[in-house]
Amino acid sequence: MRSVLERMARVRRQPMHLLSPQAARDAYEHSADVLEVPSRPLAVVRDLQVPARDGAQLPARLYRAGEEARGLLVYFHGGGFTIGSVNTHDILCRELAALGRCTVVSVGYRLAPEHRFPTAADDAWDALQWVAAQRGELASADAPLAVAGDSAGGTLAAVCALQARDARIPLSLQLLFYPGTAPRQDSASHRRYAHGLVLEQSHIDYFFGHYIDVDRREDWRFAPLLADDVDGVAPAWVGLAECDPLFDEGVAYADKLRAAGVPVELEVWRGVTHEFIKMGRVLPEARDAHASAGRALATVFRAP
Repeated sequence: MRSVLERMARVRRQPMHLLSPQAARDAYEHSADVLEVPSRPLAVVRDLQVPARDGAQLPARLYRAGEEARGLLVYFHGGGFTIGSVNTHDILCRELAALGRCTVVSVGYRLAPEHRFPTAADDAWDALQWVAAQRGELASADAPLAVAGDSAGGTLAAVCALQARDARIPLSLQLLFYPGTAPRQDSASHRRYAHGLVLEQSHIDYFFGHYIDVDRREDWRFAPLLADDVDGVAPAWVGLAECDPLFDEGVAYADKLRAAGVPVELEVWRGVTHEFIKMGRVLPEARDAHASAGRALATVFRAP
C-alpha cells in the first residue's frame, strides 16, 4: 500500500478537489482501471437503461458469468456522488458476477452538482424497484435479490435496503464496501487519516459540497446511521479498509445493525486505504476482499 501511495505521489497530478466536476470525472474515468485485476470475460455483458421517476433514463450494465447464475445483485458505484460511472466499476462488477455466481446490474445514478441530494438516493431506489419488477427478464422470476455498493454507492445500498424493508421487497443481502453513513465527518478515523491516503478530507469536502446542503445532512438518506429504525433490514456484509477516514462510521453502522438483531459479517483489511478494492493488480487484500464478497453472495443466493 505504501508503494502504491508513493507511486501516486510521483505522478503529481493536479489534486482532484481543484478540478471542475467534469474534469474530475474525466480524470477518474481515465485512471480507474490502472491498478485493477485484468478484466474478466463473462458469458453476458450488455447495456441497459433504467427509468427514473422523472422520466430520465439511467445507464446500467448487466453482467452474468454463466447459466449457473441464480441471484440478482444491484450495484451502485462509488465516487462521492460526484464522479464515477458504470465504466469505472466495470471490472469490479465482473468479479462480483463471477465470484458470487450471480447476475449483476450496475446502475449509473445521476451525479452532483448537476443533480444534488436527494437525486442519487431517488435514482438508486427507483433502480432497485425496477430491477425487482423486471427480475424475470433480467435473471429469473424467483431470483433472490441483493444490493451492493462501495463508498457513496455503499451509502445508497444501505439506504435502499431500508426502503426495501419498508416496501416489503425481500433482499437476501446488503453488501457494503466502506460505506459513508454519518452526517458529519468528525470521527477519530476522519482525523487520523485525513491526509495522504487516497481519500483526503479535501476530497470529502469537495464531493459533499457539490452534493448536499449542510442543513440537509441530518437526512437518513444521506446518513443512514441516523435512521430511526433498522430492525428487520436485510443481513449485511460490511468490508472496511483500516486506513480510511470512513472506517469508524462503517463500524458504527455495523454495530447499529447488530444491536437491532440484523445478522452482520464485518471484514476489516489491515494496512490498506479507501478504494483498495480497485487495486487488485498490486494488493492481495483487494483480491481477498473480492473473494470474501463473492462467497457472501454465493452463500445467500444458494439458500432456499
